[in-house]
Amino acid sequence: MGQIGGFKIHQRTNEQRLPAKQRILNYDEYTIPLPEDTQRKQASRCMDCGVPFCHSACPLGNLIPDFNHNVHLENYREALEILHSTNNFPEFTGRLCPAPCEKACVLGIIKEPVAIENIEKSLVEKGFSKGWITPQIPKFRTGKKVAIVGSGPAGLAAAQQLNRLGHWVTVFERADALGGLLRYGIPNFKLEKHLIDRRIDQLKAEGIQFQTNAEVGKNIPVSHLESYNATLLCGGASTPRNIPIMPRKVKGVHQAMEYLTFQTKSLFQSLAPKPELDAKNKTVIVIGGGDTGSDCIGTANRQGAHKVINFEILPKPPKLRSTTTPWPFWPLQLKTTSSHEEGCERNWLISTKEFMTDKNGNLTALKTVEVSWEVTDGTHRLKEKPNSEKIWPCDMVLLALGFTGPENSLAKQLGIHLNSNSTYSDTQYQTNVESIFTAGDMRRGQSLIVWAIAEGRNAADAVNRYLNKKTLRESSIKNEDHLLRA
Repeated sequence: MGQIGGFKIHQRTNEQRLPAKQRILNYDEYTIPLPEDTQRKQASRCMDCGVPFCHSACPLGNLIPDFNHNVHLENYREALEILHSTNNFPEFTGRLCPAPCEKACVLGIIKEPVAIENIEKSLVEKGFSKGWITPQIPKFRTGKKVAIVGSGPAGLAAAQQLNRLGHWVTVFERADALGGLLRYGIPNFKLEKHLIDRRIDQLKAEGIQFQTNAEVGKNIPVSHLESYNATLLCGGASTPRNIPIMPRKVKGVHQAMEYLTFQTKSLFQSLAPKPELDAKNKTVIVIGGGDTGSDCIGTANRQGAHKVINFEILPKPPKLRSTTTPWPFWPLQLKTTSSHEEGCERNWLISTKEFMTDKNGNLTALKTVEVSWEVTDGTHRLKEKPNSEKIWPCDMVLLALGFTGPENSLAKQLGIHLNSNSTYSDTQYQTNVESIFTAGDMRRGQSLIVWAIAEGRNAADAVNRYLNKKTLRESSIKNEDHLLRA
């Protein structure tokens, strides 16, 4: 598997990035692809480890040693086929996934792990450039119709799987363009939108129908779903988390998705300026230390923010893997993104207590307090540090606190049960309404892109089995009816 002893010969090589001062001048991707020979050497580092943990850590179950071996042998087309056998959209995961596969790489115990994510991305880009990725039109049609609500990675993956099984698939998207959070939640500098359009073109050529500006439950009545044999709900978990402090209605405080969506739309549409969503010359505070917070930081820097400050309520993670999360588990470890490198003051164990405003309700500052976490009876509790209040002058605050779950309006209209965390209740992706299924963040809550694609694939399998069983039942009833008439 790979080059014998390749991990001893070749060191890990990462993609280079354009200098920070250069890349914040635009919203284009800033990575510099590795030369083909270097990519092959990186794949050659994959060792014959006997029991690989990489693909067990990946929710998609990607056959990582297999495609790495074929890249090492320069069998690129075969490697791409192996990659596509488990992952519908490697160009997305290769850019956006935090790569749990690399954290579980056996080589990572003693050295830098194999650069799996970069190999994945370079492989699919080679496939597109060589014309190897073409529409796969089904050879037969079952006559069954499936409606998919939501065109994020879960919905798109399910659509492709079901279409290739011969079912007629229609995807409904409430936004004006396809892709879900890939389109408007992920900044262009992390995922250029022509990459989404390129894949959508393939799905359309395969026979999938798409409708935008089509919100099921509003301008598309839920009764319309009755004309389909099955429905799959992939609407995501889009209800944002708020800070429970007063006052909430402050001019200058915005949810991260509102901010990121408008910025992305402004790149491709003629929109009226919104000065309140422009960070130029402003002191910006981003509350939330996850990937969405990082995206806000990178966007604010590109808009020309005077200063960007980041608050995280959790403790600062260690630079190296914490002993509490040993290999092959996902590590508790400090993550410094490209956005952080572009300019950001990071602060941990900070809790926001008050939004301070002028007499017109305009944000002028935040009041915070330092905190610590104590464990009592196995429960982590937040404790404020006495006399630690601080005033932070600022012009804009972005709330990147994650999501509390999916919107429940569709569940109410369709009569679908909800779990205690507001996700759509299911049994093996099937809701309590027999013909309606659910997948992705709507089913499991806010999660990773690899989980979304895996959920879409698994839900497509569940829908297909349901349709096949229903066809058998209908056929059996027809046969019994024919015999009775005879």
